[in-house]
Amino acid sequence: MAIANVHSLESFGSVDGPGVRYVIFLQGCRLRCQFCHNPDTWSTKTNQQFTADELLEKAMRYRLYWGEDGGITVSGGEPLMQIDFLIEFFKKAKAEGIHTTIDTAGQPFAEEEPFILKFNELMKYTDLVMLDIKEINDNRHKVITGASNENILKMALYLDGINKPVWIRHVLVPERSDFDEDLKALAEFIKTLGNVEKVEVLPYHTLGVHKWQELGIDYPLEGIPSPSKERIENANAILQTAMQK
Repeated sequence: MAIANVHSLESFGSVDGPGVRYVIFLQGCRLRCQFCHNPDTWSTKTNQQFTADELLEKAMRYRLYWGEDGGITVSGGEPLMQIDFLIEFFKKAKAEGIHTTIDTAGQPFAEEEPFILKFNELMKYTDLVMLDIKEINDNRHKVITGASNENILKMALYLDGINKPVWIRHVLVPERSDFDEDLKALAEFIKTLGNVEKVEVLPYHTLGVHKWQELGIDYPLEGIPSPSKERIENANAILQTAMQK
């Protein structure tokens, strides 16, 4: 029986997949995104622990509010760091007819065993993957996240190969991930994928800065404002966010 290390729970998520969602934020992430609004999820130290049955029972209390489109989303942190729990949890959720979504940055993905065997098992019980692509340019991705995007892009291609429905998300950060040439390259990459149902531009905001301060971590984007309305519209136009399925 797998145990989940949980950061927090949200009963009525409206931006974490289709419809109204019960959102489970898991603890632990290897990326160090400069714009992260939840740096308190980075640590793998125990916060709250739940079994799959305990979390499913909590979620099911809100099922009446989900309607036809809603369900459960597991986010983070990075949910794929707790893949054994995800497999057990989503298997139980699908047995109840619940729509399941993973919100992931894809960083743990690998096409080697044992990860890929577990990932394939997880995909049997996953209806939708929301995949963050922070930056298409690998050098800039390393600056903004501290890691390469190579295996993340491989995950996007792999999901296309198994025809798993995907939403692509891009956080738009001035001076970090808002470059026309990169947005155009990302758009071209997305065009090669046949499984992308939606593309979302998420404008950078500073609402999580206080968490960096509370943790005693220097905030790397000090002085960088949120993107302008014009730059947000530009990114949406290049990525054709209104033209998905």
